[in-house]
Amino acid sequence: MTKQEKREFITQTLDKLYPNPPIPLDHKDAYTLLIAVLLSAQCTDVRVNQVTPDLFKLADNPYSMSKVPVEKIKEIIRPCGLSPRKSSAISELSKILVEKYDGKVPNTFEDLETLPGVGHKTASVVMSQAFGFPAFPVDTHIHRLAYRWKLSSGKSVEQTEKDLKKFFQEDIWNKLHLQIIYYGREFCMARTHNANNCVICSKIGRK
Repeated sequence: MTKQEKREFITQTLDKLYPNPPIPLDHKDAYTLLIAVLLSAQCTDVRVNQVTPDLFKLADNPYSMSKVPVEKIKEIIRPCGLSPRKSSAISELSKILVEKYDGKVPNTFEDLETLPGVGHKTASVVMSQAFGFPAFPVDTHIHRLAYRWKLSSGKSVEQTEKDLKKFFQEDIWNKLHLQIIYYGREFCMARTHNANNCVICSKIGRK
């Protein structure tokens, strides 16, 4: 299978399964998406979606959140894990957004990645899903599948991101990264994976 055939096989398969993949984290704007993605570190999207309604009922904008005691934030987000670190980051970044960005989430990687608790992956999700900027956020599902599909060496998420950006055309990155996440959860799991029962792995994956 040529590189072009491989690319077409993957994208056509995913387009059939997930023609319009929704963003898995519930949110209403760039700020609530940013907070949800921050909470999703080492936590499932399902758990985050169970926690954020209570958090956003308390405060759904940086002005309100910056006034909430860190201990109160920590109490609400405890089920997401890493609550001391995450609650501090949420409080601090909200204050920075108010003081430095007029309460708005910045729309550049450089500015986003200076915020507490915001790494490159979180910034990539916000840039792609909130602002429509071409990005390829790499989570554990995408990192795993890129290796299985022989699209990357699997040595690091940074390398995986570079390899995927080089392999797939830019105009589908934002949709494709969501499609791969859904496929990984439904058909190409980490522990119960059977390559023979996985449409994509059975044709191009590592045996």
